[in-house]
Amino acid sequence: MQLTNTPNTPAAIWTRLIRPERKDMAPEAARFFLELEFDQQDLDRMHELTVKNQAGDLSAGEVEELQNYRQIGLELDFLRAKARNAIRSPAKGH
Repeated sequence: MQLTNTPNTPAAIWTRLIRPERKDMAPEAARFFLELEFDQQDLDRMHELTVKNQAGDLSAGEVEELQNYRQIGLELDFLRAKARNAIRSPAKGH
Protein backbone atom coordinates (compact mmCIF):
# COMPACT_ATOMS: atom_id res chain seq x y z
CA MET A 1 0.00 0.00 0.00
CA GLN A 2 1.49 3.32 -1.04
CA LEU A 3 0.87 6.18 1.39
CA THR A 4 2.04 9.05 -0.84
CA ASN A 5 -0.47 11.91 -0.74
CA THR A 6 -2.41 10.06 1.96
CA PRO A 7 -3.11 12.06 5.09
CA ASN A 8 -1.46 10.62 8.16
CA THR A 9 -3.73 12.17 10.72
CA PRO A 10 -4.65 9.86 13.60
CA ALA A 11 -8.14 9.48 12.09
CA ALA A 12 -6.77 8.48 8.69
CA ILE A 13 -4.32 6.02 10.22
CA TRP A 14 -7.05 4.44 12.38
CA THR A 15 -9.35 4.15 9.37
CA ARG A 16 -6.67 2.32 7.39
CA LEU A 17 -5.86 0.10 10.38
CA ILE A 18 -9.38 -0.84 11.44
CA ARG A 19 -11.04 -0.81 8.01
CA PRO A 20 -14.54 -0.25 9.39
CA GLU A 21 -16.14 -1.36 6.11
CA ARG A 22 -14.89 -4.92 6.65
CA LYS A 23 -17.09 -7.32 8.52
CA ASP A 24 -14.23 -9.23 10.11
CA MET A 25 -14.60 -8.49 13.83
CA ALA A 26 -15.69 -11.38 16.02
CA PRO A 27 -19.07 -10.79 17.71
CA GLU A 28 -17.47 -11.19 21.16
CA ALA A 29 -14.93 -8.47 20.38
CA ALA A 30 -17.68 -6.27 18.95
CA ARG A 31 -19.75 -6.56 22.12
CA PHE A 32 -16.67 -5.76 24.22
CA PHE A 33 -16.00 -2.50 22.34
CA LEU A 34 -19.67 -1.50 22.37
CA GLU A 35 -19.78 -1.93 26.15
CA LEU A 36 -16.71 0.22 26.87
CA GLU A 37 -17.64 3.43 28.63
CA PHE A 38 -15.79 6.22 30.41
CA ASP A 39 -16.35 6.14 34.16
CA GLN A 40 -18.14 9.00 35.87
CA GLN A 41 -14.92 10.57 37.14
CA ASP A 42 -13.62 10.86 33.57
CA LEU A 43 -16.96 12.17 32.29
CA ASP A 44 -16.97 14.82 35.02
CA ARG A 45 -13.39 15.81 34.20
CA MET A 46 -14.16 16.06 30.47
CA HIS A 47 -17.13 18.29 31.26
CA GLU A 48 -15.02 20.48 33.53
CA LEU A 49 -12.30 20.84 30.89
CA THR A 50 -14.87 21.60 28.17
CA VAL A 51 -16.46 24.35 30.24
CA LYS A 52 -13.05 25.86 31.02
CA ASN A 53 -12.10 25.60 27.35
CA GLN A 54 -15.24 27.47 26.28
CA ALA A 55 -14.33 30.20 28.74
CA GLY A 56 -10.73 30.29 27.48
CA ASP A 57 -9.38 29.34 30.91
CA LEU A 58 -7.38 26.17 30.22
CA SER A 59 -3.76 25.87 31.29
CA ALA A 60 -1.30 24.28 28.87
CA GLY A 61 -1.53 21.01 30.81
CA GLU A 62 -5.32 21.08 30.66
CA VAL A 63 -5.24 21.70 26.90
CA GLU A 64 -3.16 18.55 26.52
CA GLU A 65 -5.46 16.63 28.87
CA LEU A 66 -8.54 17.66 26.89
CA GLN A 67 -6.80 16.68 23.64
CA ASN A 68 -6.04 13.27 25.15
CA TYR A 69 -9.69 12.73 26.06
CA ARG A 70 -10.76 13.80 22.57
CA GLN A 71 -8.23 11.46 20.95
CA ILE A 72 -9.31 8.47 23.03
CA GLY A 73 -12.95 9.28 22.31
CA LEU A 74 -12.25 9.39 18.58
CA GLU A 75 -10.38 6.09 18.69
CA LEU A 76 -13.21 4.51 20.65
CA ASP A 77 -15.66 5.81 18.02
CA PHE A 78 -13.66 4.06 15.29
CA LEU A 79 -13.69 0.78 17.21
CA ARG A 80 -17.42 1.09 17.92
CA ALA A 81 -18.19 1.80 14.25
CA LYS A 82 -16.39 -1.39 13.31
CA ALA A 83 -18.18 -3.26 16.11
CA ARG A 84 -21.63 -2.03 15.05
CA ASN A 85 -20.88 -3.06 11.49
CA ALA A 86 -19.75 -6.52 12.64
CA ILE A 87 -22.88 -7.14 14.70
CA ARG A 88 -25.27 -5.74 12.10
CA SER A 89 -24.55 -8.48 9.59
CA PRO A 90 -22.67 -11.77 9.48
CA ALA A 91 -19.03 -11.91 8.41
CA LYS A 92 -18.63 -11.98 4.66
CA GLY A 93 -14.88 -11.96 4.33
CA HIS A 94 -12.78 -9.12 3.01
